[in-house]
Amino acid sequence: MIVGSAMASVSEHKPLLDVEIEVDYEALPTSSVATNMLAGALAGISEHTVMFPLDSIKTRMQVLQPNPQAIYSGVMNAVSRISTTEGFKALWRGVNSVIIGAGPAHALYFATYEKCKEVFKGKGEGNFLAHGAAGACATIVSDGLMNPFDVVKQRMQVHGSTYRSVSECALSILRNEGVSAFYVSYPTTVMMTIPFQSIQFVTYEYFRKRLNPTGKYDPKTHVVAGAMAGGVAAAVTTPLDVAKTLLQTRGVVSDSAIRHASGMVDAFKLIHQKNGWLGFTRGMQARVLSHMPATAICWTTYEFMKMILSTAPLAKEPIKLAETSQS
Repeated sequence: MIVGSAMASVSEHKPLLDVEIEVDYEALPTSSVATNMLAGALAGISEHTVMFPLDSIKTRMQVLQPNPQAIYSGVMNAVSRISTTEGFKALWRGVNSVIIGAGPAHALYFATYEKCKEVFKGKGEGNFLAHGAAGACATIVSDGLMNPFDVVKQRMQVHGSTYRSVSECALSILRNEGVSAFYVSYPTTVMMTIPFQSIQFVTYEYFRKRLNPTGKYDPKTHVVAGAMAGGVAAAVTTPLDVAKTLLQTRGVVSDSAIRHASGMVDAFKLIHQKNGWLGFTRGMQARVLSHMPATAICWTTYEFMKMILSTAPLAKEPIKLAETSQS
């Protein structure tokens, strides 16, 4: 009788097959370090590799003393000339350095961000200051790991680079300039990336919550919020990126003053001396164009992997049962 009563009760509402399982993935526990690191690594590799050609163009446009053959009027002009004179593969030179470094650096980056966000915001929701502070902490840690790979990447990206591999480039820098060459731009990188990531995280969280207040997984939200975050952050921090590029490529130019630039202050003085205030906007168009889709890809991949990895053991996670309307 009990079984019959239960079956009758179910049939009064709807068949069991018509019950839809909705998982609010934002409400699931995602504090697993392994989850955040794996999702972050895949997101970082995806972000950097897909948009690498635009990053190469940005680097070339920011070089303070470029080869006359590497002076471009715009992004499309750069793509056309590089593809014609050097071959399309030249736009991908140095990508291996990014692939090797981006995985572990972004794994560390996102794991640190999620942990710090949890610590800083406490029980409060929508704490944008906590998101910014968490982004800054994640940046300091991940840039320490990524900086040498970024130096190698930019040395391979510049016009006339003859390096055939990451190891060849790294060993050449080590022999000719010492270990300090891998970190001469680190203070400038941190000074740039902290505001970049803080602006990015605050902007992303703002648009994500505005576009998707329910917190359910929605790829469109992550694409739009990520693109907006990347574009704003890239534009604002372009002057610091120009200074970073000067320091990381100083070993491939003949100008004595540039070769002996020892930090951000020297870089700023040289940029203003040689190009005026407009010099601080060099490569901004390529930087914004590369960061908008790259950040959208990064966040979309990260949120997707976080959702997959967090909801895999569904039996162990709380779920909501939402009844669907009968036809």
